[in-house]
Amino acid sequence: MLGRSIITVGILFAVSPALAGELKPEEAKHFIAGKYFSYSCFEGSSGAGRVNADGSVAGTIQVRGAGPVHFVSLPTGTIRVQPDSICASVRGLPFQPCFAVNQTDAKSFRGSVSGLGFAYCDFTRRNPRLEVSASASSATRPQPVDTASMRMSISE
Repeated sequence: MLGRSIITVGILFAVSPALAGELKPEEAKHFIAGKYFSYSCFEGSSGAGRVNADGSVAGTIQVRGAGPVHFVSLPTGTIRVQPDSICASVRGLPFQPCFAVNQTDAKSFRGSVSGLGFAYCDFTRRNPRLEVSASASSATRPQPVDTASMRMSISE
């Protein structure tokens, strides 16, 4: 089950919006390649990651929103942009799934398996550098050491 979820999410990473509505394959590729997205899927799985321009995928998944978070990477050429579709090529899968991509706002889109609109993931573009910076600045910082009082207590 984990394998199927990982494949579905990895494949859905391959698409993203540039304009409102359904995107053409080249528009989706241009918008998503190399960018970081968080996602949540219809069955509860969630995570974050990116699709690279070479069609490889790297990110995390928490299956059905519970249990451990797993790191996942799919090789070069997993996601393929064809003239009229975006599809995935996954060894061991008996068919080649393709996807519909619909923009939901300026930074978000829904990717669904073509012909199975109920099987979807919602993606939101993130900037991991800003998120790390924000979490670091909200952490408690160590207090400066009062060296004068330290010297007094040592000499007494």
